[in-house]
Amino acid sequence: MNKISSTTLIGGAVVVAMAVGLYLGVAKRGLPPEGLGMGLWRKIKRKKKPLRVYMDGCFDMMHYGHCNALRQALAVGDQLVVGVVSDAEIIANKGPPVTPMHERMIMVKAVKWVDEVISDAPYAITEDFMKKLFDEYKMDYIIHGDDPCVLPDGTDAYAVAKKAGRFKQIKRTEGISSTDIVGRMLLCVRERSVSDSHNHSSLQRQFSHGHSQKFEDGGSGSRSGTRVSHFLPTSRRIVQFSNGKGPGPNAHIVYIDGAFDLFHAGHVEILRVARELGDFLLVGTHNDQTISAKRGTHRPIMNLHERSLSVLACRYVDEVIIGAPWEVSKDMITTFNISLVVHGTVAESSDFQKEKDNPYDVPISMGIFKVLESPLDITTTTIIKRIVANHKAYQKRNAKKVASEKRYYDNKTYVSSD
Repeated sequence: MNKISSTTLIGGAVVVAMAVGLYLGVAKRGLPPEGLGMGLWRKIKRKKKPLRVYMDGCFDMMHYGHCNALRQALAVGDQLVVGVVSDAEIIANKGPPVTPMHERMIMVKAVKWVDEVISDAPYAITEDFMKKLFDEYKMDYIIHGDDPCVLPDGTDAYAVAKKAGRFKQIKRTEGISSTDIVGRMLLCVRERSVSDSHNHSSLQRQFSHGHSQKFEDGGSGSRSGTRVSHFLPTSRRIVQFSNGKGPGPNAHIVYIDGAFDLFHAGHVEILRVARELGDFLLVGTHNDQTISAKRGTHRPIMNLHERSLSVLACRYVDEVIIGAPWEVSKDMITTFNISLVVHGTVAESSDFQKEKDNPYDVPISMGIFKVLESPLDITTTTIIKRIVANHKAYQKRNAKKVASEKRYYDNKTYVSSD
């Protein structure tokens, strides 16, 4: 019995070895093994080659909608390459960008779903650029949202890719756009110029509750290109943006908190520096009421969930406390096993150490507080000042965009869920 079994096993091994040899032999010549169809063989071969997809954009005033688009784009393939449109192309096709090229590059590179970034990409996909994408960058598909991207002459910016059969569509993220964000700030400027007698609810509250401020001249925010936000936060979206992993048992956990309003390159860079100090970066985003009390009635521009999603999308962030307390307490440090609490030198207010109730009193007394040199001198106020300084140009730009925004919402159809 043992002899027969041994012979059978040896014979089986020989057959398997011959089959493997045949498989490897034909594989080297690019032919499918016997009995395997060419279609199935191509699918098997394709698994060895990552599917590379390309998505471009201005990524001006980069927000969680941009990040969600990039997340969806990566889901179409294995590797995501992102093209960032040049300042000159944006000016020619849309109007002046709020954030310059180098800041937009920092923002896109920091998104955790992005593998590679191409700078100075064209606004429209041309034949020449598409050939470069396919031949040089080895792209398989070009991706864009279900909202139309129309050039000044009225043509589709992605017509060439669609004609080539190399275009894939993803679902636009509802309730957010750069036009909307700029509009919120323009509304802020208008409110302040009208009167202080109006209701001083924050811009965030006006937009998230579905109404905009009426003015004495009978107009509304929509006249300057602003519309009511359609943002609908869901638990599923938060899960999609989360890493889903906690710190290890002996992890050195770094904590940094803030408003992170109008999430910008200055935020990204201080988060990068903070992450380098430990194994796990925990970020606290303060709630809207706290920010309004500390920064003024017109802050925050973005609501708590909008701000938290932008932070979660950053590759340097491991976890976010949504609605973190203003003061860092001993209980909080113990609960999250925080090893170090940090704060940047550039912030909306750097006078916290002079305040009567310093929010960092406890970590300072424990010897686990550190002030970090901020790599960039940019704050949320910096971004708002850019809008205010050139508000006429942005009003003109938004007036052009608001019509297409309205058409999208009036005529949109269901796109399968992401």
